[in-house]
Amino acid sequence: MPCEVKHRFLVLYGSQKGQAQSIAEGIADEAGEHGLVADICCLNENHKYNLEKENSPVVFVVSTTGDGEPPDNALQFVKRIKKKTLPSDHYKHLCYALLALGDTNYANFCNCGKTIDHRLQEVGAKHFYATGHADDGVGLELVVDPWLAGLWEAIKGALSKMASDREGHSNTDLTDSAANLSSPDIKLNLLSLADDQNCESARASEEAADSKSTFAALSSASVTQTTASDPRPTFSAEDIGLDSQSADIAAGVSKSTPETQTGDVGVSHAVLEASLTCSLPPLSESSLNVPALPPPYLNVSLQEDAVEEVNAPLNKEALHEVPISRAVQLTRGDSVKTALLLELDIAAHPTLTFQPGDSFDVFCPNRASEVGEMLRRLGLQDQRNHRVQVSLRKDTKKKGAQVPSYVPQNITLQCLLTRCLEIRSVPKKAFLRALVEVTGDGVQRRRLQELSSKQGAADYNLYVRDPSLSVVDLLAAFPSCSPPLSLLIEHLPKLQPRPYSAASSSLWHPGKLHFVFNAVEFPACSGRPAGRKGLCTGWLSELINPILVYPGRTQSSDSPGLPKIHVSLRPNCSFRPPADPSVPFIMVGPGTGVAPFIGFLQQREKEREESPEAAFGETWLFFGCRHKDRDFLFREELEGFVSSGTLSHLKVCFSRDDQVEEEEEAPTSPAAPRYVQHNLLLNSQHITDILLKQNGCLYVCGDAKNMAKDVNDSLMEMIRAELQLDQLDAMKRLAGLREEKRYLQDIWG
Repeated sequence: MPCEVKHRFLVLYGSQKGQAQSIAEGIADEAGEHGLVADICCLNENHKYNLEKENSPVVFVVSTTGDGEPPDNALQFVKRIKKKTLPSDHYKHLCYALLALGDTNYANFCNCGKTIDHRLQEVGAKHFYATGHADDGVGLELVVDPWLAGLWEAIKGALSKMASDREGHSNTDLTDSAANLSSPDIKLNLLSLADDQNCESARASEEAADSKSTFAALSSASVTQTTASDPRPTFSAEDIGLDSQSADIAAGVSKSTPETQTGDVGVSHAVLEASLTCSLPPLSESSLNVPALPPPYLNVSLQEDAVEEVNAPLNKEALHEVPISRAVQLTRGDSVKTALLLELDIAAHPTLTFQPGDSFDVFCPNRASEVGEMLRRLGLQDQRNHRVQVSLRKDTKKKGAQVPSYVPQNITLQCLLTRCLEIRSVPKKAFLRALVEVTGDGVQRRRLQELSSKQGAADYNLYVRDPSLSVVDLLAAFPSCSPPLSLLIEHLPKLQPRPYSAASSSLWHPGKLHFVFNAVEFPACSGRPAGRKGLCTGWLSELINPILVYPGRTQSSDSPGLPKIHVSLRPNCSFRPPADPSVPFIMVGPGTGVAPFIGFLQQREKEREESPEAAFGETWLFFGCRHKDRDFLFREELEGFVSSGTLSHLKVCFSRDDQVEEEEEAPTSPAAPRYVQHNLLLNSQHITDILLKQNGCLYVCGDAKNMAKDVNDSLMEMIRAELQLDQLDAMKRLAGLREEKRYLQDIWG
């Protein structure tokens, strides 16, 4: 019998932390089940593919990093396709589908995917399937799963259409034909505003249920598949249809919520509680749709060769090793959060130049205690100093398999777990699925299957994703799970540096670089019996403890050795004061979000001293914290800027002090503003005048999940009221400020 010919398509990915790569590899691995064959390449591997001559469908899977920037391995591709010299028909032969990953907690949601999508169409390429925008803020699977479910018929339709066109049998428009074969009436996303998260606010006023709380519920719900009778305008979380179980969750009804069961005689029985390791009906009794088992692709062995122990980042030649010359605790001891200021001595590093608002990376190791626990669970404590040898399996079925670039050849097991792998990363569902195969206990196997399944999406979010459980946490909860080292290397992403904002100006502090952070604490939860410190902030806190200066205390006369850390500047920073000093600007920075604005104001004060005759625009700072006497960061410095005229207006609020005052005051007393968005609304006329009439700029720094969204909503309401617009037009006007780089954010989750 003749061999069946499998039609080919191409998968290209750009990934910063491995999620986009994992999805792309899953597509390539599943292709064979649909009678297809996929070639897979990273976007920076342009020697392996040629879009100029590509005559098969192309599937892009791309994430977004930083301030809406492409991943490192997609940066050159984006630069190539954005060349203005490309003619408008350069890619007229190309048909493609694109899945963009992003997080609506951050500015410029899915910006890299949108940039590629828009530019490909500008130079002639055509969709064969609707673009998907997956939101990690509510759960990528809400969009990814149905998008993947409809992809296969769309690819087959595109292949059929392209073959037909090549044979000269059809001149039908490719996009319409392919869409009709896969998911009829799909309308592509034409809203070119990098402000999708604001759409939630616009919809919220028109819907009975608050969309944000609905999203929170839906993030843990399973989704129905897109079918031929279920047209979709675009693939985004709010567009995906939900089954009855999801609807119950969205309405606040949890079918697995613990209940006290009472018999006929009124005797209360034991309360059943779901947890990381235990499920309740209906999940515990459901048939499960689990992901396909990821094919293994690495051979890993440990050699007793002598290897020099490494106590620094492996790419240290590209980094700067700098001493911490000063460390100050900014908050009082009884403050809820501990804010620390660190001063780095960069005088010996002339290439380490920065501007106020720039960010830089700090490279930290995994905690020694967690590395030790991982070694213990792997049964490899005695081999911690052995060399790790990694190679590709010759029999692997994984498409495009390669040894991870961040795993060097001459490295000890101890160093691999300390410096290379993100052992704090939240285990993905594919990893959980792989762990099923190395788990001995039947009950634990079933639970891992549930957590990796579509039916267990709610439990996965509730017990794994939301509390940020690590692999170490998971292995402790499932003691019969014994993964080989190769499985960890295959599934754990690269240990990423942590970004921080500069909190000083080099004009004010020559040869120094300041930054500020809160010492992060993760509370105990179902899968984590004891709380833990943030990886980088915990490491830094311990590192600087011998030189730390507390409030009300002077620095010790002793001179302990200064600790050193490795840092590198982050490129492409646009979060900077206006180049024209006459442009007015507004700064919103509660808590440690005020840090970059200290640098802004230090720079402005020096500029005013050097050019006293120059015209300088107004400056506004909106700051907030819990208590005026405990965590009012940089109070003396800010009041000094007001006295000197560098800071025109300082608006502060104290969220917890107000509660005490209100209890003591008469009920008729007007409430003081509690949060920065309240102060913004109180000064609405000034804010809108600066932004809409004086072409001023607005900067927001701080918490993404609450503060930044609330500030955004307040700004939209102010613009709506000032210009007498409806909410959608106000949202577009605010998005226009973003596009003009006059509304900038430096926010984090």
